[in-house]
Amino acid sequence: MKPTKPTQNPRYPHSHITVVRTHLYSLPVSFSPVPPLTEMSSLSLFLYISFLFLPLTSAARFACTSKYPGTCQSLVGYVPLNATTLGSVRSLFQLRSFRSLLAANSLSLNTPQNYTVPALSTVRIRFPCSCSGGSGSSFGLPVYKVRPGEGLDAIARGTFAGLVTYEEIAKANNISDSNRIEVGQQIKIPLPCSCDMIGTDPVVHYAHVVAAGSSITGIATAFGTTEDTLMKLNGITDPKSLQAGQVLDVPLRTCSSSIGSTSLDRNLRVPNGSYVLTANNCIQCSCSSSTWQMNCIPTQGISSSVCPAAKCGDMFLGNTSSTSACDNTLCSYSGYTNSTSFTILTNLTTSSLCNNEASPVSQPKANSSSRLRFGLFSWMEFVVFVHVTLALLSFYW
Repeated sequence: MKPTKPTQNPRYPHSHITVVRTHLYSLPVSFSPVPPLTEMSSLSLFLYISFLFLPLTSAARFACTSKYPGTCQSLVGYVPLNATTLGSVRSLFQLRSFRSLLAANSLSLNTPQNYTVPALSTVRIRFPCSCSGGSGSSFGLPVYKVRPGEGLDAIARGTFAGLVTYEEIAKANNISDSNRIEVGQQIKIPLPCSCDMIGTDPVVHYAHVVAAGSSITGIATAFGTTEDTLMKLNGITDPKSLQAGQVLDVPLRTCSSSIGSTSLDRNLRVPNGSYVLTANNCIQCSCSSSTWQMNCIPTQGISSSVCPAAKCGDMFLGNTSSTSACDNTLCSYSGYTNSTSFTILTNLTTSSLCNNEASPVSQPKANSSSRLRFGLFSWMEFVVFVHVTLALLSFYW
């Protein structure tokens, strides 16, 4: 069976994605119904037709060189062409937990599986990542069953929205001839991912499909990273070479926590704009973009007979108390154990309110080379000052 030609199975038109992705990163997802493709606006239809002629781009493997123990958690941004449901998305990516899909998109745990996902909206998929040979890919899942009339190209660019290429699927499944696949054949989909830190900072790597008209500057700003980091991570030397449909490795900053090194979830990483269920779903942890501290509370709706008490003495997990005019005490989550019995660990942390007058910075620190100081001036300010001084002296003379 021959892979479907690009003109017959176009990539998804990602031109509408930029606003949705920015919204997903900063606020909870808010899906709303949209008209079917036949009722789209003229602009949407124009962008859809234009996408038919976009050149194919390779979804380069994400570098993963660190010796991360076991697997880490990564994210991809899946953009369906047609309206679907959360249950269908879960089935396509074979997510073991429906709650993990809700958590990755900051949706209420009461959200049903038949919840409508509009066409051209972004759904974040959280999955385990494994590193081997200097690159990362999804660990084991998803596995896709080939349907009648499908080729590897149609599966890669259509079903999985360009997150992979048919060459990568063929390599992951040892398919020597991509023209020969059988109906009903089970094939692994190698979603791109990484477990590497950025410098000494732990991050969650997010696979972002570039929208038409996007720029390195806009993407870096939307996801709270730097242009330099984004370009180095993806091997981009010229920002003008960015192409629509290209899959970028975007590092999402994560919150620090008080989880101990002996806890079973000691490597838990939570980016802004999402939450994670841990400790056998008993604890819900989110990331605050104002303090960049992980906030954990008992998961609502989970039976107390299943989850042990999470308290610091008489104080419940997540609660605070004022010990003085300046000091604030918080009952923090510090992990869980399951060696002899399932136990949720907590500790009391004290923070000073009086020495924290400045607002926390919500973006990662700039590259150190751009922050070089020269006395009271930055390096660039010093150069400009010298040039202006020489110009004035020349004019005076």
